Amino acid sequence: MAFSFPAFSYIIALIIDAFLIFFSIFHVIAFDELKTDYKNPIDQCNSLNPLVLPEYLLHLFINVLFLLSGEWFSLLINIPLILYHIHRYYTRPVMSGPGLYDPTSIMNADVLTVCQREGWIKLAFYLLSFFLYLYGMIVVLIAA
Repeated sequence: MAFSFPAFSYIIALIIDAFLIFFSIFHVIAFDELKTDYKNPIDQCNSLNPLVLPEYLLHLFINVLFLLSGEWFSLLINIPLILYHIHRYYTRPVMSGPGLYDPTSIMNADVLTVCQREGWIKLAFYLLSFFLYLYGMIVVLIAA
Protein backbone atom coordinates (compact mmCIF):
# COMPACT_ATOMS: atom_id res chain seq x y z
CA MET A 1 0.00 0.00 0.00
CA ALA A 2 1.87 3.01 -1.31
CA PHE A 3 0.91 6.63 -1.36
CA SER A 4 1.07 7.85 -4.95
CA PHE A 5 0.15 10.99 -6.88
CA PRO A 6 -3.21 9.51 -8.01
CA ALA A 7 -4.05 8.81 -4.35
CA PHE A 8 -3.08 12.38 -3.48
CA SER A 9 -5.28 13.62 -6.34
CA TYR A 10 -8.26 11.70 -5.02
CA ILE A 11 -7.73 12.94 -1.46
CA ILE A 12 -7.59 16.56 -2.66
CA ALA A 13 -10.61 15.91 -4.89
CA LEU A 14 -12.58 14.60 -1.90
CA ILE A 15 -11.78 17.68 0.17
CA ILE A 16 -12.56 20.10 -2.67
CA ASP A 17 -15.71 18.18 -3.60
CA ALA A 18 -16.97 18.65 -0.03
CA PHE A 19 -16.64 22.41 -0.55
CA LEU A 20 -18.42 22.15 -3.91
CA ILE A 21 -21.27 20.27 -2.23
CA PHE A 22 -21.60 23.09 0.30
CA PHE A 23 -21.59 25.65 -2.54
CA SER A 24 -24.37 23.73 -4.28
CA ILE A 25 -26.42 23.49 -1.09
CA PHE A 26 -26.00 27.24 -0.61
CA HIS A 27 -27.19 27.85 -4.19
CA VAL A 28 -30.25 25.65 -3.72
CA ILE A 29 -31.17 27.38 -0.46
CA ALA A 30 -30.58 30.83 -1.98
CA PHE A 31 -32.88 30.17 -4.93
CA ASP A 32 -35.52 28.74 -2.64
CA GLU A 33 -35.35 31.94 -0.58
CA LEU A 34 -35.80 33.95 -3.76
CA LYS A 35 -38.75 31.82 -4.83
CA THR A 36 -40.50 32.33 -1.50
CA ASP A 37 -39.64 36.07 -1.40
CA TYR A 38 -37.64 35.68 1.80
CA LYS A 39 -34.75 37.76 0.42
CA ASN A 40 -34.54 40.42 -2.24
CA PRO A 41 -32.79 39.65 -5.54
CA ILE A 42 -30.02 42.24 -5.13
CA ASP A 43 -28.81 40.82 -1.82
CA GLN A 44 -29.09 37.28 -3.10
CA CYS A 45 -27.13 37.99 -6.29
CA ASN A 46 -24.50 39.83 -4.25
CA SER A 47 -24.04 36.72 -2.13
CA LEU A 48 -24.17 34.21 -5.02
CA ASN A 49 -22.01 35.92 -7.66
CA PRO A 50 -18.74 35.86 -5.64
CA LEU A 51 -19.06 32.06 -5.36
CA VAL A 52 -19.32 31.33 -9.09
CA LEU A 53 -15.67 31.67 -10.10
CA PRO A 54 -14.28 29.86 -7.03
CA GLU A 55 -16.64 26.96 -7.76
CA TYR A 56 -15.52 26.80 -11.38
CA LEU A 57 -11.82 27.09 -10.49
CA LEU A 58 -12.01 24.43 -7.78
CA HIS A 59 -13.74 22.05 -10.16
CA LEU A 60 -11.15 22.78 -12.85
CA PHE A 61 -8.30 22.24 -10.35
CA ILE A 62 -9.61 18.77 -9.48
CA ASN A 63 -9.60 17.86 -13.13
CA VAL A 64 -6.10 19.21 -13.72
CA LEU A 65 -4.96 16.90 -10.92
CA PHE A 66 -6.75 13.98 -12.57
CA LEU A 67 -5.14 14.87 -15.90
CA LEU A 68 -1.66 15.01 -14.38
CA SER A 69 -2.13 11.75 -12.48
CA GLY A 70 -3.59 9.87 -15.44
CA GLU A 71 -7.00 9.19 -13.90
CA TRP A 72 -8.83 9.25 -17.22
CA PHE A 73 -12.19 7.87 -16.08
CA SER A 74 -12.60 10.51 -13.38
CA LEU A 75 -11.54 13.18 -15.85
CA LEU A 76 -13.99 11.91 -18.47
CA ILE A 77 -16.87 11.99 -15.97
CA ASN A 78 -16.15 15.66 -15.21
CA ILE A 79 -15.63 17.00 -18.74
CA PRO A 80 -19.36 17.58 -19.48
CA LEU A 81 -19.73 19.76 -16.37
CA ILE A 82 -16.56 21.68 -17.24
CA LEU A 83 -17.92 22.35 -20.73
CA TYR A 84 -21.26 23.40 -19.24
CA HIS A 85 -19.50 25.80 -16.87
CA ILE A 86 -17.58 27.34 -19.76
CA HIS A 87 -20.76 27.68 -21.84
CA ARG A 88 -22.72 29.09 -18.92
CA TYR A 89 -20.08 31.70 -18.12
CA TYR A 90 -19.67 32.85 -21.72
CA THR A 91 -23.44 33.21 -22.20
CA ARG A 92 -24.03 35.05 -18.94
CA PRO A 93 -25.90 38.36 -18.85
CA VAL A 94 -23.87 41.52 -19.41
CA MET A 95 -22.62 42.54 -15.98
CA SER A 96 -19.92 44.79 -14.57
CA GLY A 97 -18.39 42.14 -12.30
CA PRO A 98 -17.81 38.41 -12.26
CA GLY A 99 -20.76 36.12 -11.67
CA LEU A 100 -23.78 34.66 -13.42
CA TYR A 101 -26.79 36.11 -11.71
CA ASP A 102 -28.34 39.44 -12.67
CA PRO A 103 -30.71 40.91 -10.06
CA THR A 104 -32.99 42.36 -12.73
CA SER A 105 -33.69 39.04 -14.45
CA ILE A 106 -33.30 36.50 -11.63
CA MET A 107 -36.91 36.92 -10.50
CA ASN A 108 -38.21 35.88 -13.92
CA ALA A 109 -39.98 32.57 -13.27
CA ASP A 110 -38.20 30.78 -16.12
CA VAL A 111 -34.74 31.98 -15.07
CA LEU A 112 -35.41 31.14 -11.43
CA THR A 113 -36.61 27.63 -12.34
CA VAL A 114 -33.55 27.02 -14.52
CA CYS A 115 -31.20 28.24 -11.79
CA GLN A 116 -32.94 26.12 -9.18
CA ARG A 117 -32.79 23.03 -11.40
CA GLU A 118 -29.13 23.73 -12.14
CA GLY A 119 -28.40 23.87 -8.40
CA TRP A 120 -30.11 20.53 -7.75
CA ILE A 121 -28.36 18.83 -10.68
CA LYS A 122 -24.97 20.13 -9.57
CA LEU A 123 -25.66 18.97 -6.03
CA ALA A 124 -26.48 15.47 -7.29
CA PHE A 125 -23.39 15.47 -9.54
CA TYR A 126 -21.06 16.56 -6.74
CA LEU A 127 -22.55 14.00 -4.34
CA LEU A 128 -22.09 11.18 -6.85
CA SER A 129 -18.60 12.46 -7.63
CA PHE A 130 -17.74 12.37 -3.93
CA PHE A 131 -18.48 8.66 -3.74
CA LEU A 132 -16.73 8.03 -7.05
CA TYR A 133 -13.61 9.80 -5.75
CA LEU A 134 -13.81 7.84 -2.51
CA TYR A 135 -13.99 4.58 -4.46
CA GLY A 136 -11.16 5.69 -6.77
CA MET A 137 -8.98 6.58 -3.80
CA ILE A 138 -9.56 3.19 -2.19
CA VAL A 139 -8.82 1.37 -5.45
CA VAL A 140 -5.63 3.36 -6.04
CA LEU A 141 -4.42 2.81 -2.47
CA ILE A 142 -5.13 -0.93 -2.56
CA ALA A 143 -3.69 -1.48 -6.04
CA ALA A 144 -0.39 0.23 -5.27
